[in-house]
Amino acid sequence: MPTLKSINDLNRHTQPIQTALSAAIERVLHSGWFVLGPEVKAFEEEFANYCGVAHCVSLANGTDALELALRALDIGHGKTVLTVANAGMYGTVAILATGAVPVYADILPGTLLMDVADLRHILDRQKIDAVIVTHLYGMLADITEIVRLAHARNIPVIEDCAQAHGAMLHGQKAGSFGDIGCFSFYPTKNLGALGDGGAIVTGRADLAEKVRQLRQYGWSGKYHADMAGGCNSRLDEIQAAVLRVMLPLLDQWNERRREIAARYTERITHPAVIAPAIHEEEYVAHLYVIRTAKRDSLKRHLAEAGIPSDIHYPVPDYAQTSCRHLFEGIDRPVTSLACAEVLTLPCFPEMLDSETDLVIDRINSW
Repeated sequence: MPTLKSINDLNRHTQPIQTALSAAIERVLHSGWFVLGPEVKAFEEEFANYCGVAHCVSLANGTDALELALRALDIGHGKTVLTVANAGMYGTVAILATGAVPVYADILPGTLLMDVADLRHILDRQKIDAVIVTHLYGMLADITEIVRLAHARNIPVIEDCAQAHGAMLHGQKAGSFGDIGCFSFYPTKNLGALGDGGAIVTGRADLAEKVRQLRQYGWSGKYHADMAGGCNSRLDEIQAAVLRVMLPLLDQWNERRREIAARYTERITHPAVIAPAIHEEEYVAHLYVIRTAKRDSLKRHLAEAGIPSDIHYPVPDYAQTSCRHLFEGIDRPVTSLACAEVLTLPCFPEMLDSETDLVIDRINSW
């Protein structure tokens, strides 16, 4: 039986498609076109079609996608953006980069996703200029209600889909509900490149055009920087070609992730461990995250058996050393408790049932 080397074994993930990946890379090498060429154009069209939207603009990484989405919506100094604080700082970093101020809603104890009741409370009591909703761990937030509440107040919604490629609700894909959806193609993602990569998707031509301009220095034409806030954020041709190989496999990978997650949930019986519920197509099991008040003890117990685990994420954004001075006195109780209890177990499409059972048995024997 293979050894579990990490929570996401990328060697086992890419090995079955190495021939196709090598051919895609060779195709780019022979083309002599390495940035913003035919592979990027084709991938953008294919990914937009997959997400069920009109436009995709590829970028260098997912954090750039969040920042440029905010800039395309004219979010900057003096603006406020509502988000959650248990999602690894990515949204907060993007918000702060624009000069805007993050406002944090608490999360639900069951799903660890944005608490819509708290969202409504905040929207009713203070001015919010945009909402970033994170589909955390591969699970869609209550996106239709979030969009309804925000749009009723003329507030745009950005979907952070970095962990939710292919998640669906009533046949509609993550990234297509709000005004703009942001994706990361970091190698560990459900759809991951062989390096960094990202994209935005949207049904709005105006937002897509702004992001296209912002990703290349704010140019309206070569060497004519007309739009403020531009940067250099381009997906290269090799990564686009790699993603084109992987995209047709995404749905079957997601289905296998759901199978592993369901097996965990059905068979983890330790009374001190809270396992997530079993979900359908709204969940793509990017991460399988349990909770326990004795996380460090369980983590050690797993490590002693050679089972890797990780923590996504241990520190609320408002408590991070780099920016906690901006949020003095802020606490979201469910968020803070979750960050102290979450533990991520191995979960990737090539994981064997016997490996999953090994993890389960070790947890139940703790």
